[in-house]
Amino acid sequence: MPGTTPTAVRDADSLRVVSTTYVASLGAVVVTLVGLRLLLRRHLPRLARPMSVVGAAVGLVGVAGLAFHCGAMFFPLLVRHLPGATSVMPDIRALGLASVVWYVVPCLLVLVALRRQHPAVLVVLVSVLAAVGVTMYDGGRLDLHLTAIFAAVVALSSTVTGLVVAPSRDVAARS
Repeated sequence: MPGTTPTAVRDADSLRVVSTTYVASLGAVVVTLVGLRLLLRRHLPRLARPMSVVGAAVGLVGVAGLAFHCGAMFFPLLVRHLPGATSVMPDIRALGLASVVWYVVPCLLVLVALRRQHPAVLVVLVSVLAAVGVTMYDGGRLDLHLTAIFAAVVALSSTVTGLVVAPSRDVAARS
């Protein structure tokens, strides 16, 4: 496989390849959504719900956990420099029970943080996070897993940038 994808992010101990185009596209989606939020902050939809500082902190820990899990799988040479990473990365990469726990706990933290969102939003988030989990642990094709990750990043980013407001804001006043 070496040399087949010149614009790829890869490591020596993994056959998994994630193109830089894929990573750049994920980043572009997030940056675009954040930019739209900044430009259109007065025009948030009626579905927007407040999130407390504690909820935001719980959500950030959950997102960091998900990012760590993805990093351990796809970018181990970068993630191994984090304190304590080398002791848990083999368990995550083995895709056993420990890996499932390292995936499910951050997912639950994200969902707890967003629990005040509209039920339909939560159904979408649960669905895309479940799709990531299923495609990760079913031994299937990598492209399906990467598609599920992309969908989850879009759904989560869209929710946070488009539907979460600070608790002090009067959501009803915007409608």
